[in-house]
Amino acid sequence: MLVVAWAVPALSACAADAKVAYEQSCAKCHGADGKGDTKMGKRLGAKDYSDPKVQAELKDDAALKAIKDGWKDKDGKIMMKPAEGISDNDAKALVAHMRTFKK
Repeated sequence: MLVVAWAVPALSACAADAKVAYEQSCAKCHGADGKGDTKMGKRLGAKDYSDPKVQAELKDDAALKAIKDGWKDKDGKIMMKPAEGISDNDAKALVAHMRTFKK
C-alpha cells in the first residue's frame, strides 16, 4: 500500500510537469487546447489533437519520435525542432498530456 501512496503523487507531479512543459514548448504552435489554431500552427499545418480521429491516427511511438527527433515534411523541411535535453519519461508524459485534449 505504501508504494501506491508514493506512486500517485509522482504521477500527478509528472502530469503537472508535462502540462508546464507543453505550455512552454508546444503551445506556441499546437495551442493551449491542442487544436493547432495558432498563427504558427496554421502556418505549419498543426493537427487538431482535440479531434478523436486525429488522436487515433497518431501512434504514441510516432509522437515520441517527433518530440525527441523533430519532424520534417516530405520535402525534408524542418517543421518541428527536436526537444533538446528531454528524457524518454518526460517525452512520454508530454504525449500523455497531449492525449488529454481528445474530446
